[in-house]
Amino acid sequence: MSGNGNFSQVGNDYKKQNERFLGVEFGSTRIKAVLIDWYGTPIVSGSHDWENRLENGFWTYSLNDIWAGLQDCYCDLQGEYRQKFGEPLIKVDGIGFSAMMHGYMAFDENNRLLVPFRTWRNTTTGPAAEKLSELFNFNIPQRWSIAHLYQAILNQEPHVKEIRYFTTLAGYIHWQLTGKKVLGIGDASGMFPIDSVENDFDARMLKQFDQLVGQKGYPWKLKELLPEVLLAGAEAGVLTPEGAKLLDPSGQLQAGIPICPPEGDAGTGMVATNSVAERTCNVSAGTSVFAMVVLEKVLEKQHPEIDMVTTPTGKPVAMVHANTCTSDLNSWVNLFDEVAKTFGNEIEPSKLYETLFNKAMEGDADCGGLLAYNLFSGEPVVHLDSGTPLFVRTPESHFTLANFMRAQLFSAVATLKIGMDLLLEEEKVRLDQILGHGGLFKTKGVGQRIMAAAINVPVSVMETAGEGGPWGMALLSSYQVNGKQGQSLESYLSEQIFTNAKCLTEKPAPEDVTGFNEYMIHYKLGLSVESEAGKIIK
Repeated sequence: MSGNGNFSQVGNDYKKQNERFLGVEFGSTRIKAVLIDWYGTPIVSGSHDWENRLENGFWTYSLNDIWAGLQDCYCDLQGEYRQKFGEPLIKVDGIGFSAMMHGYMAFDENNRLLVPFRTWRNTTTGPAAEKLSELFNFNIPQRWSIAHLYQAILNQEPHVKEIRYFTTLAGYIHWQLTGKKVLGIGDASGMFPIDSVENDFDARMLKQFDQLVGQKGYPWKLKELLPEVLLAGAEAGVLTPEGAKLLDPSGQLQAGIPICPPEGDAGTGMVATNSVAERTCNVSAGTSVFAMVVLEKVLEKQHPEIDMVTTPTGKPVAMVHANTCTSDLNSWVNLFDEVAKTFGNEIEPSKLYETLFNKAMEGDADCGGLLAYNLFSGEPVVHLDSGTPLFVRTPESHFTLANFMRAQLFSAVATLKIGMDLLLEEEKVRLDQILGHGGLFKTKGVGQRIMAAAINVPVSVMETAGEGGPWGMALLSSYQVNGKQGQSLESYLSEQIFTNAKCLTEKPAPEDVTGFNEYMIHYKLGLSVESEAGKIIK
């Protein structure tokens, strides 16, 4: 007995030291890959910067953008691995792919992309989203895949009759690398409503949709076009030889590696912050900002500002999503960088952000009469179809650098606050604390303090928050391989990954909460100006 036990322990120790799991996430501005060990500790990472483009009225990335970006990202990680270990990376124990949720990738019977990828950022599906929300008695945001499909039907786009499959970006990547048309339930919940009892697309609503478009004569039923829905931990295929070459054109990576169900960036954010249990919430604040609140019970009524999605294990989640967060803030920081360089000063980007963010903490609680609107695109939370970044002040305002930066930070989370107020004040949802991750929280304490002021709930950031979504995706891959029989994802994360996690927590400061609320009074009144600007300034 003892001999077997010792052998088992030695084998387990070897496994812990040598297991490797790869997580890759396609964000809006960066593709990032993280390789972790059995404990969830990051070993090496890689990245590739990319940007969407507005083409023919749609925000999109080309297929070449997707594959060239993935290959460059993996090559970057592979180079780091070789430099650190002196050998090529030829095998890992599991892989997972995630991406920004929603959007529309439609294919014909020959697997040909019928129209360019339409991303979550598009706000061109208003009539479809409104009609479907009324039909289902369930909020269908403009970003959702089903809204894109139905809008294409309303627009009488000829490609619709040729569709044989449509999916999200993560689902597309997974399909190409494994041959499996599947999707993790969290990402699937941003395509079409989920029945959280059956853990599948809602059968009643599928039937309603088919009846809605029945007279069009399409040669398909909606269910036939959608990917198979899988829970975290389920078998989802392996890396095929063709997939291995797509991921690693150098030919070093071996085929046959298990790939876990693909997920959306919302799900990986929940995993990365250990926010998959009831009464937990995480906020991802980067190019966009969204809060994921795991509910104790279903909301009392439908809110157009709130999406109903799920955790990677199918639990209902209220999602408040704003299309823009740090984009305008980043533009202003870049402008200050240009000013510094004009005077011959080179400032490290991280130092520049840190200095300007901390300067904001010296400003007046309400930003001294300054207002900023950071909207780069339409924003459904505030019912705007287009966006125009604006900075506004009165002649009597206290125009200082500190107040200017504070107004930019307030603007980054203002639309999120509007949606969260509906949950906390109207629906009486209870939260113990919020866990934050993403670029807004990189400067220690500042993003947390701003978010705590906006939501009036303590905000914590873990030391691992900087790894974000790709780390969360790698953890889902590890869970698929290492999760014990019947072990829940919540249990796995708490017992194996986050046991000794360190957090920095900021409680809401009363003066900050009061100041933010005062700022929001003027912000909401000024939305009519933002609306007119979007119509007039082109």
